[in-house]
Amino acid sequence: MDLRKLKKLIDLVEESGIAEIEVTEGEEKVRITRSTVAQTVYAPAPVQAAPAAPAPAAAPTPAAPAAPAARDLSAAQKSPMVGTFYRAASPTSAPFVEVGQSVKAGDTLCIIEAMKLMNEIEAEKSGTVKEILVENGTPVEYGEPLFIIE
Repeated sequence: MDLRKLKKLIDLVEESGIAEIEVTEGEEKVRITRSTVAQTVYAPAPVQAAPAAPAPAAAPTPAAPAAPAARDLSAAQKSPMVGTFYRAASPTSAPFVEVGQSVKAGDTLCIIEAMKLMNEIEAEKSGTVKEILVENGTPVEYGEPLFIIE
């Protein structure tokens, strides 16, 4: 089954809201399951400190470094499937792309292994690779940003 068909099936599951779909095409069989796990973030409660005795004058503390600017991931190349991200065709091969490299729409950016199938992920647009957001060999989710291409 080719990558475009898989992407269409994933999009169908996302858009329709169904939980699972299974498709058999010849000897190939694909099951796409949509996870609906809610993510909850807990913040610790503030702790009341006892009033301290006045301390002697101390040297001024340096200002904290500015927080890094939030990245705009709206235009990022996203993962079309769930799987394991690989930057190269094999452990001894050179990566498909590096930061600063120019790419054209259709150029191979990486491989995502899903169900023992190696799926080449192609650039959706032409531009320069500004950042690679995923480490080699790590699992990725559907829709997870992989590359920033400007």
